[in-house]
Amino acid sequence: MNIGILSFHGDCSEHITATEQAGKNLGLKISIVPVRTKKELHGLDGLIIPGGESPTLRKLCERENMWEEMKKVKNIFGTCAGAILLEKMKLMDIKVDRNAYGRQIDSFEKTIKTKLGEVNAVFIRAPKIKSIGKNVSILSKNENEIVACEQKTNGRFYLATCFHPELTTTKFHEYFLKSLKSASLRL
Repeated sequence: MNIGILSFHGDCSEHITATEQAGKNLGLKISIVPVRTKKELHGLDGLIIPGGESPTLRKLCERENMWEEMKKVKNIFGTCAGAILLEKMKLMDIKVDRNAYGRQIDSFEKTIKTKLGEVNAVFIRAPKIKSIGKNVSILSKNENEIVACEQKTNGRFYLATCFHPELTTTKFHEYFLKSLKSASLRL
């Protein structure tokens, strides 16, 4: 399995470590590709878009002429700014409110319940998912606010979190890899 990690800025190394560990935990052979060019998107089974500055990430992707090519990747996991880009690319049927929890000083850590189990969630200038479409399933809420969801339609799988699971757990990376593996077995 070839997993790309968009590597312009953000928690790239943390996502690499979490993905490697998730693969080991599941007994999967995976190859991780740091993605900085359009060419590196070819042949990926999945792509992880880390947090960071969503306008900056978008501009860097457009500068490298990657935007349209990224849309061709059938399985994408976006955390924080990555969730925002999933909306901006019109891949996930979600509406996201950027920096909804406030400024950097308003960042926080909290234990939340998810469909994958309890996790310690780190919210850094985090977005909120304001609404979801009919094909989107909620995986977690922070009180009444959606903070993790997924969409499986037309042979595509998208996973979005408003927090940074790569800092505290491998549960979401394992879930992403399991979803890719089960999709490949159906082909």
